[in-house]
Amino acid sequence: IHLKTVTLAILSHCLNLCMRRTKEEAENTRTAILVAAEMLFLKKGVSHTSLEHIAREAGVTRGAVYWHFQNKAHLFHEMLNQVRLPAEQITEHISQCDPQNPILGLRNLCADALLSMEKEPRKKRIFTILLRRCEFTDDLREAEERHEAFINEFIDLCERLFAEPATAERLQAGVTPRMAALTLHSMLLGLISDWLRDPNLFEVSHAGAMLDALFRGLIQNWELDMHRN
Repeated sequence: IHLKTVTLAILSHCLNLCMRRTKEEAENTRTAILVAAEMLFLKKGVSHTSLEHIAREAGVTRGAVYWHFQNKAHLFHEMLNQVRLPAEQITEHISQCDPQNPILGLRNLCADALLSMEKEPRKKRIFTILLRRCEFTDDLREAEERHEAFINEFIDLCERLFAEPATAERLQAGVTPRMAALTLHSMLLGLISDWLRDPNLFEVSHAGAMLDALFRGLIQNWELDMHRN
């Protein structure tokens, strides 16, 4: 009985090791595919890159690519997920910045998004692909719909923050929470897009000051919030 128990324990241990190794190998393959896709999308553009090109660049079979990703749209979506946060995590991040003043947290989040473009090469590459190397053709329709849903979630989140009673009563005359949310999103997207187009256009360290200029036009007495920051 003792020998049988020992044998089973050894077999169980070996099985666990094999499963762990298989999981690690699968994760390494998935990472290699994402890296290959990122590099080819950046170099050739999304529409001119096929899954076969990606498989060849990653040194894997097309079957391996399809094992991890349903299609190019799914792969593209997963690539974007490496650099963007779900709405609930954005909300948590904002609340941690200043629970008493979520708009200030939102401002800081937007400034950090620009600063991170310079500090994180992968984020810069992926946003360059999204904004300057991507044509949303039919095979990327699903990815386009998911990306648009993400944008709308962010705008809706901003609107809810601007609609908070303590903030809504400070909005400039004629500015609604929805208008403020759309204005902020448009400016953030424009700044990111322009900086990716020409990094010499402005210093990302000035992002906070540029955002403050916008917030002064949206919220009364914004200088008071700036002093708290």
